[in-house]
Amino acid sequence: MNATISLSRRSFIIGVAASAGGLSLGFNVPFIKPAHAQGSETAPEINAWVVIRPDDTVVIRIARSEMGQGTLTGLAQLVAEELNCDWSKVTTEYPSPAQNLARDRVWGNFSTGGSRGIRESHEYVRIGGAVAREMLIAAAAAEWGVPASECTARMGMVTHAASDRATFYGQLAAAAARITPPANVTLKDPKDWTIAGKPLPRLDTADKLNGSQVYGADLKLPNMLNAAIRACPYFGGKVESFDAAAVAGMPGVRTVVQVDETAVAVVADTWWRAKTALDALPIVWDEGPNRQVTSASIAAMLEEGLGANDAFVGARQGDAGAALSAAGRTVTATYAFPYQNHATMEPMNATALYTPERCEVWVPTQNGEASLAAAAEAAGLPVQQCEVHKIHLGGGFGRRGNFQDYVRQAVSIARQVPGTPVKLMWSREEDMLHGAYHPTTRCRLTGALDADGNLTALHMRISGQSILAAVRPQGMQNGMDPVVFQGLVLSGTEGTLGYTVDNLLVDHAMRNPPIPPGFWRGVNLNQNALYVECFMDELAHAAGVDPLAFRRKLMAKHPKHLAVLEAVAERIGWDTPAAAGVHRGLAQIMGFGSYVAAAAEVSVTDGQLRIHRIVAATDPGHVVNPAQVERQVEGSFVYGLSACIYGECTVNGGRMEQENFDSYEVLRMAEMPDVETIILPSGGFWGGVGEPTIAVAAPAVLNAIFAATGKRIRTLPLKNHDLA
Repeated sequence: MNATISLSRRSFIIGVAASAGGLSLGFNVPFIKPAHAQGSETAPEINAWVVIRPDDTVVIRIARSEMGQGTLTGLAQLVAEELNCDWSKVTTEYPSPAQNLARDRVWGNFSTGGSRGIRESHEYVRIGGAVAREMLIAAAAAEWGVPASECTARMGMVTHAASDRATFYGQLAAAAARITPPANVTLKDPKDWTIAGKPLPRLDTADKLNGSQVYGADLKLPNMLNAAIRACPYFGGKVESFDAAAVAGMPGVRTVVQVDETAVAVVADTWWRAKTALDALPIVWDEGPNRQVTSASIAAMLEEGLGANDAFVGARQGDAGAALSAAGRTVTATYAFPYQNHATMEPMNATALYTPERCEVWVPTQNGEASLAAAAEAAGLPVQQCEVHKIHLGGGFGRRGNFQDYVRQAVSIARQVPGTPVKLMWSREEDMLHGAYHPTTRCRLTGALDADGNLTALHMRISGQSILAAVRPQGMQNGMDPVVFQGLVLSGTEGTLGYTVDNLLVDHAMRNPPIPPGFWRGVNLNQNALYVECFMDELAHAAGVDPLAFRRKLMAKHPKHLAVLEAVAERIGWDTPAAAGVHRGLAQIMGFGSYVAAAAEVSVTDGQLRIHRIVAATDPGHVVNPAQVERQVEGSFVYGLSACIYGECTVNGGRMEQENFDSYEVLRMAEMPDVETIILPSGGFWGGVGEPTIAVAAPAVLNAIFAATGKRIRTLPLKNHDLA
């Protein structure tokens, strides 16, 4: 059924302003204090979600960042759907974070991560389109002297069938700006969508293909200088000294500056000249307190946590301890997941222009407001005197969200060259050595099987690092990091466990090495899916039961989890023999509000793994662009399989060892399997797409490898294992 939204009840304030004959529409999201709501008789002058120009071009403003995931197109589809405009005339632009703050955050949250770009903002952007549509209809009706109820809007036109009149939106924009916004609007039922829900081409594809798309690395400003930077490679270390005079006379060098306590930068007329001088610059490091930290010492710390008495409880049902003690048969296994680097193709960069009165930053960022806050802090200026210009990202994966170190560095450098724009670009080595790494964890699982092979108890002990403790401590709950338990909790809408076990305990022994952790695409769902799904496979084989049948018995109360698992099993042909030498594996999980599963077909010949085929199923509730969902699923397997086969960051002497793609490899095209995507939108909720399916890549493949070789791989990456 169509949804009728009361704008006053939800504290949405509609602001209308005519500019150069155009209509600009904006409103407040429910959790934001209404702007200029002190009884003013005039409409509040707030920024717009929708702008309609006299030439009928529809500009849809998108607050979330575009980094390849397709959110820009998806959100534009939702607005355009309710607006009933001509999709061929739609374009987009970013509002700025400073404008958002100046107008009481009319656009709401700028953060783009956690697969939340569409699922957290779908309702209020749809309302924006619907309100604009009704105002355009009202303007046409007033001009023609007919009831608005007799007019319809379609394909960028308002028509009155009874009098055979029609006019384009662009001709109505100025009059529509003077219309009082409706108190209520009706949102379309998704079954009636004609723009949203369709596999439309992305709005940013053409610019990428013809080279006109500007990324941060491409940006050029008049009189711009370039900066290369080197920070202390040892975690917790800092600069002791450097000899700027040694490179002062090198070609193009303008200055050498220290950046906070940890880094030194060379500013030159080109980046390569800056980098060349930086390579020649004598720097002495204070290596800090963590010089003795290694991967081995971290592993020992995590191993101790597996047997610790105290742990935070994320899920509990029945009495797992007692049930395991009384069990006639138990199965125990320990798994481990390594540090991972975001390794975005575009290294960290930002361009800053500083004067004592104002600071501007051009930056590819997943959170424009966080970048603005970082810029203001580094500039030493009130936030009202700063501005951030968002640029498309050459990859984000979580690195460019909470972590704004590169913005602070760029502004710090620009302060030392006032009045001149300076573009800071990290080298690949700098990017690899100073990441916010997916944390390393270990997990010991113990399950009890009864005489009939039924799982009667399960204890999962996770030992490892907390992301929230380091990055967002305000999100901790009485010392516990709830994000650790992604996909393993018993209730909620974000990521529940898909199995019913009468006696269950999932707990976490927090162990925080001095390695900076971060939100890495898929976050903790990645290792949690590997732990629980590979162990379910172990339990099934221990019980002598088919892995799919074993899971089915535990999933009767989890129909959405089961539906995606059944879908991939059917498509892969689970109940029929595979080709000679080909073996199969399954995995499922819920994360980021969506239900996902994968089935893999692999072969292992003379120890060489070949992944032939992966079938993936996703139920995100609603689908805005099915073609983009397919691309995201395929891309997630590139990311997930790269981690599974190659991804590992190791620590030696208090620093990371991997400095480039020669030691931190990613999947090659020839290694990429065929991916078949099944989309099963069951409706009634909005889940994420960009991250969930990463989590089922590794366990599906590892379970298939066991079927092929009889070897149970419990630590990643696969490159460290002999599969012969």
